[in-house]
Amino acid sequence: MEKITGLINAPFTPFLANGDVNLEPIEAYAAMLQKNGLKGVFINGSSGEGYMLTTDERKQLAEKWVSVAPAGFKVIVHVGSCCLRDSVELARHAQAIGAWGIGSMAPPFPHIGRIEELVKYCEQIAAAAPELPFYYYHIPAFNGAYLPMVELLKAVDGRIPNFAGIKYTYESLYEYNQCRLYKNGKYDMLHGQDETILPSLAQGGARGGIGGTTNYNGRELVAIIDSWQKGDIEAARMHQNFAQAVINVICHYRGNIIAGKRIMKLIGFDLGPNRVPFQNMTDAEEQQMKAELEAIGFFERCNLR
Repeated sequence: MEKITGLINAPFTPFLANGDVNLEPIEAYAAMLQKNGLKGVFINGSSGEGYMLTTDERKQLAEKWVSVAPAGFKVIVHVGSCCLRDSVELARHAQAIGAWGIGSMAPPFPHIGRIEELVKYCEQIAAAAPELPFYYYHIPAFNGAYLPMVELLKAVDGRIPNFAGIKYTYESLYEYNQCRLYKNGKYDMLHGQDETILPSLAQGGARGGIGGTTNYNGRELVAIIDSWQKGDIEAARMHQNFAQAVINVICHYRGNIIAGKRIMKLIGFDLGPNRVPFQNMTDAEEQQMKAELEAIGFFERCNLR
């Protein structure tokens, strides 16, 4: 199975002012991401407010992204749901429309507390799209599924034929690397925390990742990998430190899903509001965030349209 090299972006879902999904910006959005070095998208996930979309909306978004994706630009569809039947339906749909792959996090309800429960959940989703690689999205801060990922790999090995790997969005670089080393790198381990790309490279063997701040800061995050590959460690550190400085700013304004989406407006992509119950940024907060970003030179280094 192909392993992803480079960074995949987790896009925001564009909404109109009334809260309806807005498909119109997606073609230009995809072109911008590719221009800035991103290799594809992982849609309808946490950054995209996926659990707050209807099944029909998720299908519409998947169809649009697949239809406008530039050549070679991967579209991975997050199909996770609290209703496993919806996940199966979305997985079948993703395969039917020609998506590159699918993925799913553990549902936030009911809470999954055992590896076997998680394997059964993943198994049914993956089986619905047997021609596509399936990625488990490990983000326990969102769903409480603090389960050992090496044990998950052992459990799916030989049981889920199209299990491709893990999008690993958790703080344990030790566990991430142990998963990467499992059976000499059998599974694709996509690093999922933009603030620690360089350490994952330094352990050796990391090849790809999925990020959220790549929406507006992808040039800097891609530059971390490019500098590392060229052997320019100081440049890689500089780009990683700048990425952390941007993350420090968005943490002042309720994180990437809220503040990051507003940054898109500041760089020329107004993707609308967040859905309730997210607390949208006020105009005053936007101006304060803009000033903080200007103070670190963000607008000279961010993604270009």
